[in-house]
Amino acid sequence: MMNLWLRCITGPKLQRIHRQPDPNRAEPNRTGPGPGLGGVRQLGWPYQPKALERHTSSILSWASILWSLSYYTSPLLVFYLYRKGYICLSKLVPVGQYTGTLLVLLLGVACLRGIGRWTNPEYVQFITILEETKKNNSPENKKKLASYNFDFRSWPADFRWDEVSSRKGQSPGGVALLKPEPKHRGATDSVLNSVGKLPCQIISYLIANSFGRRMLYPGSVCLLQKAMMPMLNQGQARLVEECGGQRAKLVACDGNDIDTMFVDKRNSQGERGKKLVICCEGNAGFYEVGCVNTPLEVGYSVLGWNHPGFGGSTGVPFPQNEANAMDVVVQYAIHKLGFEMKDIVIYAWSIGGFTATWAAMSYPEVSALVLDASFDDLLPLALKVMPESWRPLVTRTVRHYMNLNNAEQLCKYQGPVLLIRRTKDEIITTTGPEDIMSNRGNYLLLRLLQFRYPKVMTEEGVRAVREWLGASSAIEEASVYSRYEVDDDWCTSVLQSYQTDQTTEFPWTVGEDMTLEGRRQLALFLARKYMRNFDATHCTPLPPYEFQSPWRL
Repeated sequence: MMNLWLRCITGPKLQRIHRQPDPNRAEPNRTGPGPGLGGVRQLGWPYQPKALERHTSSILSWASILWSLSYYTSPLLVFYLYRKGYICLSKLVPVGQYTGTLLVLLLGVACLRGIGRWTNPEYVQFITILEETKKNNSPENKKKLASYNFDFRSWPADFRWDEVSSRKGQSPGGVALLKPEPKHRGATDSVLNSVGKLPCQIISYLIANSFGRRMLYPGSVCLLQKAMMPMLNQGQARLVEECGGQRAKLVACDGNDIDTMFVDKRNSQGERGKKLVICCEGNAGFYEVGCVNTPLEVGYSVLGWNHPGFGGSTGVPFPQNEANAMDVVVQYAIHKLGFEMKDIVIYAWSIGGFTATWAAMSYPEVSALVLDASFDDLLPLALKVMPESWRPLVTRTVRHYMNLNNAEQLCKYQGPVLLIRRTKDEIITTTGPEDIMSNRGNYLLLRLLQFRYPKVMTEEGVRAVREWLGASSAIEEASVYSRYEVDDDWCTSVLQSYQTDQTTEFPWTVGEDMTLEGRRQLALFLARKYMRNFDATHCTPLPPYEFQSPWRL
């Protein structure tokens, strides 16, 4: 009995009961749109704590919020106390005593919460199933545990990065990333230069690990997650109860836990359901309410995951951790869910383009890549929001700690690609949504075309594509297209003929012996095949009809 009470004290917060763990157990007065009592199906209901647990949990939640506020404001608070003369031994001793007393009170509140949980049959049943699953992580126990939505830190791991036979015995570390090319200097000059730049390096590190990371990934801020928690719980309940989603914890090679959600449609949606779309969210996006809904509504099987530090995922969203997380997600899709590489599509929105292009580069056999509202490089966007005098510092910080080099990674991928540009995008533009030419999606397209078709994307070809990109409406686009008299059938036949006679690996030399008019036609034809416009702002959800497979020759 004492052991059960202790588990109730230290147990995770229970938020919702998705389904009845025991099919023979009836829950009166809780009906929903599915099978349950009297043939009515019960999907789920919020966990209802008793009065003692509810009040004590509220106290502990406020204490957590105040701790988060004090953590983020601690530099200002310490500076204020120092100026007022409060940071001295005679005044710090009483503060330590008060802090100790407060911790004891909070411990007492936690014990009272344990008593409240101990007297609630629903929580006792949940904590019993959780303990059984930790001892025996069998499919039957995991199925019972999946009926509960609770603090993900207590969720048993479902898949580890080293479960793959080829990786067993390897020491933990990070996956490979593309690094910026070092500048070559003499040995003496290099040492002196390093010493001289040491203060700047320290400042860069502090910026990246303090407000820089939080500006880049605001979804990792605890206070924002607490504010969004009701919405996230609602979205997760919909995915589990209405879509049959399966939540899982993956352990990446850096030790971070990655929160994932898989919706399997292989047995219900025909050919589309046999394809898996792995979704990479934006910098404030969560799979519970993010871009997974678009391919899900189209009929694809979907695997969503949260960035490190988002939702149930642990860690911080630096590029290395992001790539490590994406790596274990792809491995999970292949070795645990049973999808082949040729049946996997990578779909990303906004900053998720970094992990998507990394996955396409590292797993070149994936079927296709779809990038929505993404950019070529983080640096121009970072320089836009920082003072001009900070340019050297911003450049160093981005290149060393936040080098989201999407275009460079994209050019390593040989498969089909579709870029979706938001014509009213206000986030990834360097001058504003009214100047569509400053949209960094344009540069992503140009980098890709210049790598794949260098003989077509000469100065004249680039000029024609820029003119097409500068069109502010579908009518203007069509006007540019017709003014250059682009013949789609001729362009297709030229590319097919080249593909038949030559190797299919990019870059291609097609257009080498072509006329100026032919290059322009081919450049515009390729631009329209690789990019689609969506007349919306950056955060507008992509409608299902806009989610299409990339062009294949």
